Amino acid sequence: MKHQSTELPLGKTQQLPKSPKIVLLIIFTLVFLTVIPYYPLLKYPLYLLNHSSKPTSSFDSKDDLLSIPSSTEKCDLFSGEWIPNPKAPYYTNKTCWAIHEHQNCMKYGRPDSEFMKWRWKPSGCNLPIFNPAQFLELLRGKSLAFVGDSVGRNQMQSLICMLSRVEYPIDVSYTSDERFKRWKYTSYNFTMASFWTPHLVKSKEADNNGPTHTGLFSLYLDEFDEKWTTQVEEFDYLIISAAHWFFRPMVFYENDRIVGCHYCLLDNITDLTMYYGFRKAFRTAFRAINSLENYKGITFLRTYAPSHFENGLWNQGGNCVRTRPFRSNEAKLEDQNLELYMAQVEEFRKAEREGKKKGLRYRLLDTTQAMLLRPDGHPSRYGHWPHENVTLYNDCVHWCLPGPIDTWSDFLLEMLKREGVRSHEERLQFLRDRKLQGR
Repeated sequence: MKHQSTELPLGKTQQLPKSPKIVLLIIFTLVFLTVIPYYPLLKYPLYLLNHSSKPTSSFDSKDDLLSIPSSTEKCDLFSGEWIPNPKAPYYTNKTCWAIHEHQNCMKYGRPDSEFMKWRWKPSGCNLPIFNPAQFLELLRGKSLAFVGDSVGRNQMQSLICMLSRVEYPIDVSYTSDERFKRWKYTSYNFTMASFWTPHLVKSKEADNNGPTHTGLFSLYLDEFDEKWTTQVEEFDYLIISAAHWFFRPMVFYENDRIVGCHYCLLDNITDLTMYYGFRKAFRTAFRAINSLENYKGITFLRTYAPSHFENGLWNQGGNCVRTRPFRSNEAKLEDQNLELYMAQVEEFRKAEREGKKKGLRYRLLDTTQAMLLRPDGHPSRYGHWPHENVTLYNDCVHWCLPGPIDTWSDFLLEMLKREGVRSHEERLQFLRDRKLQGR
């Protein structure tokens, strides 16, 4: 009898008898997979990931496709250039109510709009534009928390606006305190929350004036900030970030005693620089996460997004008036920016190693290089009306909405789409390591 060969999924070849029934079965299977492709890592048919209520803006058909890279792909999403994107923005300050007033640049008269029309292009691959339907389907029944300062809130509000093409959330906050918000997407049973903790550790304002008239803060570098550490155990994803508040004067405490400070100008207290407090704060924050008894989620470190003050410090007349991105060869990560970035990443790697012992997963949402190249994306003076009687500095820290920060959602979605492969590989490695330890 003659036989025909059929290629199996794992690459082995098996001889099958030529049978009309089998031929018909194979044809039916191929037709079925063509009509309804399947996404095995997340156990959703692809049509579900592309199906949603009608968005207000159309998607690029190429970006609608959900493509999962192979587990061997090594493309660095975070190294690349900004390229023009005439289709952006994907929402406006008139279609999204979630924009904070101080980041509502178009409302307050910013005269240029080209800063909204760029997308990030990694050097070795493509980064798809954010697809809100995919995101909400992937996070159906899940929860996501932003832990950090107002730039973290800026990121959450950007994400709400990006998702607004499919659905708006309802407010399910436990408190009226605007620094601690919870939002729920009822059609997807997806919850998003923000926890205000500008220093990540226990802290308090000791003097609202201080040596620079911007406050003097007491940081308890070895103590958890329980306003967030007692609340995040239930979440599936954490995005932790902090940086800009560490530029202000601080006094550092460890074991309930003063060990030093940053620009506190107090007698007999050693200036240890902000980097000391910054590093210790991240170390304690990660220790808090690794100590949570029932936390099984994935922790993202969203790395430092540099400010772009020129011709002065933030409280001494500095401003950001550029209207185009830098090219990668026009800006270099150095000095304070480099020190903060390296401290974050080093503490992240230590926490990642400790977390692996418990089966916890850490991911690096490495926005630093991309945002270093966007001096044009800040509100500057367009966060309030010129005639308003308010004391506000030019804002070169936060990001206009719409604006470059929307790309963080592109990064996040792509990382989530790759997560199935990576988590599976790490789980296998974790089990292998435990087996070896048991010998």
